[in-house]
Amino acid sequence: MTTLAEGQPMWTPSDAFRDGSQLAQFMRWLQRERGLAFSDYASLWQWSVTEIETFWDAVRTYFDVRFDTPAQRVLDRRVMPGARWFEGASLNYVQQVFRHTGTGPARQRAAIRHAGENLPLQDVSWDTLEAQVASLAHALRQMGVGRGDRVAGYLPNIPATIVAFLATASIGAVWSGCAPDMGQVAVIDRFRQIEPKVLVAVDGYRYGGKDYDRAPVVADLVAALPSLTDLIIVPHTGNDVTTRDGVHVHVWQDVLAHHVPLAIESVPFDHPLWIVYSSGTTGMPKPIVHGHGGIVIEQLKLMAFHNNLGPDDVFHWYSSSGWIMWNAQVAGLLLGTTIALYDGNPAWPDAACSGASSMMRGSRCSAPARPSSPTA
Repeated sequence: MTTLAEGQPMWTPSDAFRDGSQLAQFMRWLQRERGLAFSDYASLWQWSVTEIETFWDAVRTYFDVRFDTPAQRVLDRRVMPGARWFEGASLNYVQQVFRHTGTGPARQRAAIRHAGENLPLQDVSWDTLEAQVASLAHALRQMGVGRGDRVAGYLPNIPATIVAFLATASIGAVWSGCAPDMGQVAVIDRFRQIEPKVLVAVDGYRYGGKDYDRAPVVADLVAALPSLTDLIIVPHTGNDVTTRDGVHVHVWQDVLAHHVPLAIESVPFDHPLWIVYSSGTTGMPKPIVHGHGGIVIEQLKLMAFHNNLGPDDVFHWYSSSGWIMWNAQVAGLLLGTTIALYDGNPAWPDAACSGASSMMRGSRCSAPARPSSPTA
């Protein structure tokens, strides 16, 4: 066994890997298009934190982030809080995502690869993803959801959660999600503060070989959120959810049945995209708002330069839908990358032969039957 000394690198990229990286391509672009030459990463980093307006404008231009209306300036003033980036610009996160749909056979390329404990490996094409987002966005508009309204998700890490987020963002509404393994008190503490108009919820989920009924929890959420007008159920158990008067219930298959083109609402650069939360260890969880433009540019930088992703890659980050890494996982779509989702325990039934490991290999493995454990 090799022993690592403190400060000893665990891995060093080859020259070929380094020169072919997304970051190296950006450095060559800077020299060619802007006349900026950097001898190493340290000098590039120093420039990025010193000439911040020039750096972020270069990132925007390099990734061809398109504004529907132009920005007056990159940054109004270097102060925190209060700095305003790309004032006057308008765009939408979803515009950047569906720039990668392509035409003809390219539309059948996988946008999402997903699996679960008892679900086989499946792909969702760019064509299907766009059609589902367009249909759900149409349904949300019919429910009266518009710019600035909040849509909440009580959903696991499944394609439906991606569809619900993109549909919400496409119409200028604001997304916020919690995972169904969270109890009703923790979820209510978060959602009650943002007053959602629509709740998209699963009636159950599976983890560690066991199904968990969440229909009673969803009923509690509806009762505790007086702002709700509509509830969309993503079925798992098929159990009925009790709702109060005035809340219209919709089934997931029905809201995906509209055959309409995707209509994307252009919004200001800093328009709210989603709401995430602090942990709540010091009082109530604190809602944290991220805007469309800032997240588009930041996530493009993160996914390409730090994770070295491109349109030919498959990107998996094991995450709950209630963790900020779910938001980072979605970011792969901004580059046309196939994102790989797994819902459930990654080590079930064992680490050597699990749905998650099979997903990474692109095939299923067969595990021997295991004796059932006695119950306490």
